[in-house]
Amino acid sequence: MESRFHTILLKLSGEAFCGTKGFGLDKDTIGQIAREVQGVVELGVRIAVVIGGGNFWRGREAGDMARTTADTIGMIATVINALALQEALEKNRVTTRIQSAIEMKQVAEPFILRRALRHLEKGRVVIFAGGTGNPYFTTDTTAALRALEIGAQAILKATLVDGVYDKDPHKYDDAEKFEEVTYLEVLQRGLKVMDSTAVSLCMDNKLPIYVFNIREYGSVKRLLTGEKMGTLVKEG
Repeated sequence: MESRFHTILLKLSGEAFCGTKGFGLDKDTIGQIAREVQGVVELGVRIAVVIGGGNFWRGREAGDMARTTADTIGMIATVINALALQEALEKNRVTTRIQSAIEMKQVAEPFILRRALRHLEKGRVVIFAGGTGNPYFTTDTTAALRALEIGAQAILKATLVDGVYDKDPHKYDDAEKFEEVTYLEVLQRGLKVMDSTAVSLCMDNKLPIYVFNIREYGSVKRLLTGEKMGTLVKEG
């Protein structure tokens, strides 16, 4: 089997790491995600990963805390998730490097693009942690930015549903799923794909976004080898 892409960026939500617990880390869930990433490496595809921190902290729930402080806490939470994924990957003999936009020399390299590209060339999985290092930017925006910087051909946005719907499928039985949708439709209709900054970055640079369910076993590998699944966000 051959992949249609040689370099991808996988965007994972922090919530994907807590399984059914609703908070923190679930060992079995992280192990399954690690196997998904391992399958990509076995295809010979270069893969970088960006992870959110919502399983530990969501800035919008921080009450009257200053936004800059809340966002910094969230960025630090992504480092915890990066370390957990690295551990699971390396147990499966997948060589991994973490690069953090917030300097943490004891646990991660600083983000240096040339070094990240070199790791990818050598077949290592690069996990980008610490967001962009700046408040007011989400990990969705980090994913779009890092994908463009490393020359990824697509963003794979892993979610807990099987694509993009016109409304929440958990609340509405008549929710309709899109097989394909344009960037402009996502922005105009406020569809829950990625935040508007991330979608605009992808639109301006014609970077496709594939939205799929990470809980479906083998989903990443199947998507890369051409199986139609999830929702494709692309040009009109």
